[in-house]
Amino acid sequence: MIGIASFFALGVIVVIFVVVVLLLYYFPLGLWIRTLAAGVPLSIGALIRMRVIGVPAGVIVANLVRSRKAGLNLTVDQLQSHVLSGGNVENVTLAMIAAQRAQIPLEWQRAAAIDLAGRNVLEALQTSVTPKVIETPTFQGVAQNGIQLNVKARITVRSNLDRYVGGAGEPTIVARVGEGVVSAVGAAIDHKEVLEYPDRISKAVLAKGLDAGTAFEIVSIDIADVDVGKNIGAELQTSQAEADRRIAQAKAAERQYAALAAEQEMKAETQRMRAKVVEAEAQVPIALADAFRSGNLGVMDYYRMNNIKADTEMRGAIGSNVGDAPAPDIPK
Repeated sequence: MIGIASFFALGVIVVIFVVVVLLLYYFPLGLWIRTLAAGVPLSIGALIRMRVIGVPAGVIVANLVRSRKAGLNLTVDQLQSHVLSGGNVENVTLAMIAAQRAQIPLEWQRAAAIDLAGRNVLEALQTSVTPKVIETPTFQGVAQNGIQLNVKARITVRSNLDRYVGGAGEPTIVARVGEGVVSAVGAAIDHKEVLEYPDRISKAVLAKGLDAGTAFEIVSIDIADVDVGKNIGAELQTSQAEADRRIAQAKAAERQYAALAAEQEMKAETQRMRAKVVEAEAQVPIALADAFRSGNLGVMDYYRMNNIKADTEMRGAIGSNVGDAPAPDIPK
């Protein structure tokens, strides 16, 4: 009996402990006392409702007290709605307080929209108060005389809260400035003009209104460094000359191959003609034999024909030697 009574008493103690813990969790007396001490009275029912719906009551109370002390009339419903939407209520509250101190008009709906869009509303407000400097990479432009210039710029921007939601970010600003720098360098007749007056680049770029549709307002564009690069014009001329040379070589090789093919064709034709002559000469003994057998050619006729042939060859040889011999000296 004693063991059962002890076990029952232990169970009662555990139940009481659990009930006390649940009461302390769902009835946040500490937070309620804090709101009373801060002069921002909040009903215990509102705190219990926050616990039930899963809203961090401590975060809501801290930011509510912070905003009321700063003179902002934020409501519990606004804070709860932003937390339930997945926003950073602390950043939004601090941004609202900073905007009030800087006398910048900023409504809760706009600040909450900027935060829910994935942008840091507090950083946006700080950039609106203190402009931000963006260091650009080195842009390469070519003047009209063919000289390349490497230009590096600094872009000073200020956040435009009216366009911060849906506006393009820093990469777009940098890309547009790079395009403007390359265009301004390309418009220069001589690269020395850019080296002498680098402010022409910044003025030409600013005149294009590159911050349209972005979340920033360009305050200034300063040329930080201008270096002379390669002689692109000379390199292009050299490349063109090399290309022309290769084309001429290719055409010459084409003509050479065509001449070689024609020569080979003539040699083949000569070989064919020689083959026909040899074939015809091979038919002569056969024809002579047929003539002897048929009685159309006698032995004496054959001798006379050979004598005539030998005489003809001799006369041809003599004529050839006479043509090649040097002319005799004629005495004066």
